[in-house]
Amino acid sequence: MTVRTIETRFRAYQLGQAGSSFSHFADDLFTLMEARLTDISRPNLKQELAQCRKTSIDVLHITGWDQDHCAVSDLEEILSTYRPAKIEYPGYPPHSDTAKECLKIILQYKSTNANKGRSVKCIAVDPDYIKGLKSAEDLAYRDTLYHPRALFDGESNNNSTIKLFRQGCFNVASLGDVEDANIGAYLRRCKIFKREVDVLLLAHHGADCPTNSKKFFQAVQPRIAICGSQFDNQFEHPKPQVRQRLFELKIPLMTTKTGDVLIRSISPHSHKFRATNLISKSTKVSSELDFSARKSHWLSMNADTIRNLYQPGFKGLR
Repeated sequence: MTVRTIETRFRAYQLGQAGSSFSHFADDLFTLMEARLTDISRPNLKQELAQCRKTSIDVLHITGWDQDHCAVSDLEEILSTYRPAKIEYPGYPPHSDTAKECLKIILQYKSTNANKGRSVKCIAVDPDYIKGLKSAEDLAYRDTLYHPRALFDGESNNNSTIKLFRQGCFNVASLGDVEDANIGAYLRRCKIFKREVDVLLLAHHGADCPTNSKKFFQAVQPRIAICGSQFDNQFEHPKPQVRQRLFELKIPLMTTKTGDVLIRSISPHSHKFRATNLISKSTKVSSELDFSARKSHWLSMNADTIRNLYQPGFKGLR
């Protein structure tokens, strides 16, 4: 397997209110993560789409039904303006009136488009869907869904969708609001997850929880951690304890408190990428760091070495 040349972009949007919004672009596929859109993020999303030479969103990926991840008016605007061809929505039952309304809007969007002859794929990411997927057995450029493998009663945060975006030059791990220690332990055992994460989106906006523990960070060893949180949020996210853990492990942290976080592959778009924290409502730079993608190291190995990573004891083809 060889390292591919893929222009890749990731952006964490400053919202100016509770919630998170991110986008990922690789191999001409533009994914918007979370159905949130505000006066602050709207022009930046439009700019990012233009930068990626896109006029619409290919995939809308929603990790949870809470309003800070999926708001009714924001969802309606995203669907009508950016017309995604695929929607990955939470597979657990909506637990509030606004969540139920969001699901209704998604299903109506699919139906309306079908009546117009346009196929829209809507996927409820639930345990049955996860079980039906093929295992991520090799180092490749395929996005991988890890959770929900099971649903937690009365714990919507732990039913969030976990996805590793692997299609580009660098990999981005989205954890949603997952906090459970057992889920964190499961991810630490997943060979591809712990070997390939470059950009880690902190779980639950940087809350002090097992999926933001020192043990988890040590196992995953991301190149950089990203937190989507407003400047003066009531929970003080990301928590000081989480910041300290990252500092002790020498893992850089960028947040949308300062402004948008923009991460771009560097030409020839095969293994180097640059993370830039912008100053709010401007193109001025607050801080900037360069990295090498972790999977480029593994992909540079010969085939037998790669197989042995995933099949210990493999002695070569006979």
